[in-house]
Amino acid sequence: MKQADLSSIQELQNFGNLEMLAQQVVEGFITGLHKSPFHGFSVEFAEHRLYNNGDAIKNIDWKLFGRTDKLFIKRFEEETNLRCQLVVDTSSSMYYPEKEFNKLAFSVYSAASIIYLLKKQRDAFGLSLFSESVELATPARSTSVHQKYVFTELEKLLHNPTRNVKTAVSEALHQIAEQVHKRSMVIIFSDMFDTVSDSHEIAELFAALQHLKYNKHEVLVFNVTDHQHELNFNFPDVPHHFIDMETGDEIKLNPSQARDQYLQVSDHFKKQLELKCAQYKIDMIDADINAGFYPVLQTYLVKRARMA
Repeated sequence: MKQADLSSIQELQNFGNLEMLAQQVVEGFITGLHKSPFHGFSVEFAEHRLYNNGDAIKNIDWKLFGRTDKLFIKRFEEETNLRCQLVVDTSSSMYYPEKEFNKLAFSVYSAASIIYLLKKQRDAFGLSLFSESVELATPARSTSVHQKYVFTELEKLLHNPTRNVKTAVSEALHQIAEQVHKRSMVIIFSDMFDTVSDSHEIAELFAALQHLKYNKHEVLVFNVTDHQHELNFNFPDVPHHFIDMETGDEIKLNPSQARDQYLQVSDHFKKQLELKCAQYKIDMIDADINAGFYPVLQTYLVKRARMA
């Protein structure tokens, strides 16, 4: 879904039906797969799986065997191939830009779309929300009741923006590493902004990511930003009034006065994060809120295929 489609997103947001939006995103994505280099990449929502030695014979679908000459096992609601914990940063900086489609909305819609895929594939999913601490941590389940509960919690975030709430990424990830079922996929949506300029906090973040890997989780980090403004500092060269959404600190300046230093610090942090994630075999993806949801879903599916 491209930037041109944000008007339809706003309509669905006002309607308040997150499941409908997730369905629309996923169906559009799957249609696009057949026209892309990923043609043939299976995202079929099968109700069966191939028979493996040791499976109960009573669960074989003999009618399907008669049509295909292959043995398939009927799949049931309680079966799951994967446990996935979706982790969303809810701190105040995630509500930037304030009057437009923001990072928090992008993260919520992306997470909902992944959950929609997980549910259709009979995989289990849980949700963790954090800012200065972990605010919500659900177990991973694959039921429809659980999906509705998780979607309700995500929808609350869209309608209750917060100010002056800071991020504590490393502390939250340490807690989540211990709470989540072992050998899960952990998908993180965060702008990581509490760690950019503090060397101690950067070290703590890397320790927290390593903790997730030590507990045998597969980790996928979406570093969610507004690339134009937050990475490129692309503001008109006229006086601006900047306000830190997490601390409330204010400063007035012309962007040209701070652009070079800002880009230097931002680029240094980005390279450090990429290097450490590669070292720990963690997938870290730059997620531009203006690039749409399809890159997020494609990255998830590639990661999911590697875990199969």
